[in-house]
Amino acid sequence: MKCFERLVKDHITSTLPDTIDPLQFAYRPNRSTDDAISTTLHTALTHLDKRNTYVRMLFIDYSSAFNTIVPSKFVIKLETLCLDPALCNWVLDFLTGRPQVVRVGNNISTPLILNTGAPQGCVLSPLLYSLFTHDCVATHASNSIIKFADDTTVVGLITNNDETAYMEEVRALGVWCQENNLTLNVNKTKEMIVDFRKQQREHPPIHIDGTVVERVVSFFKFLGVHITDKLNWSTHTDSIVTKAQQRLFNLRRLKKFGLSPKALTNFYRCTIESILSGCITAWYGNCSALNRKALQRVMRSAQRITGGKLPALQDTYTTRCHRKAIKIIKDNNHPSHCLFTPLSSRRRGQYRCIKAGTERLKNSFYLKAIRLLTSHH
Repeated sequence: MKCFERLVKDHITSTLPDTIDPLQFAYRPNRSTDDAISTTLHTALTHLDKRNTYVRMLFIDYSSAFNTIVPSKFVIKLETLCLDPALCNWVLDFLTGRPQVVRVGNNISTPLILNTGAPQGCVLSPLLYSLFTHDCVATHASNSIIKFADDTTVVGLITNNDETAYMEEVRALGVWCQENNLTLNVNKTKEMIVDFRKQQREHPPIHIDGTVVERVVSFFKFLGVHITDKLNWSTHTDSIVTKAQQRLFNLRRLKKFGLSPKALTNFYRCTIESILSGCITAWYGNCSALNRKALQRVMRSAQRITGGKLPALQDTYTTRCHRKAIKIIKDNNHPSHCLFTPLSSRRRGQYRCIKAGTERLKNSFYLKAIRLLTSHH
């Protein structure tokens, strides 16, 4: 059954129309958490580059998201995406009339027939949920709803302290959740305000179902990275350096056991470098000199243990930025494709620079990628 689910998942993915919400980054070709984070940050940073502006970010948490899919409503949504009727009927049959039991030792409970949600551990569940929420999009031009499966972030771009559109967006999201049998977990939903103005005013709190949403200055994990209201990366680098140093202990033990330099390097690439370089295109450009020194210390320690030369994080960052930029340029449906505007035909391979008034925006992924493309050309 797992194998068949994978076949169905691949088939559904290959038949999805290009009109599906471009800000849903899960289960799409040439999309990743890096893209979702970079898009969120670019949306915020370009807005903050203007006068008298700030950004409010609402990190949504749903209660048992995958268990709330209503099959009858879901099939209607699949039909609007022009999926084959036979496939829609198969999905409807797959999600309804599912018997479930609980076994404790030799005791088995009475079967319960489920007609909502997706099966636990089902390969299809995340994809089906992503399609179920494809119509959850922003209703105001000054807002964005960025999604990666069930991770949803509302980004409100505020100008001249006018929060009307943002407040309406949050209310509209609450209504959409009620209509689609989704419950917002207010206790785990957090809000962050990014405001670099010298004269700030008190921001009214967000209420969901009569409960005030907690406001934080540092969100624990946004798609794998630690994001703060200052949009700096000290918290994130401190976290990954600590985790990487713990793995260095294992690397030292393996060296004592007499593993070859090649085996030690492979261990480093799999368990330590993967931590240091996770989503690196989104955050490394705006790291402070102090952050980079901390990362370099880990690299030097690993290099001494393995006894070989390891790729520098700066090189990894540059390579991945260039590679990702090329993929975005080739993908006309990528939400960031429009940011790479080619110059005249006489200057092939060069792209128009994006104006930046702050170092934060100048060092962000898309501007860095454009400069890399020009320098490579």
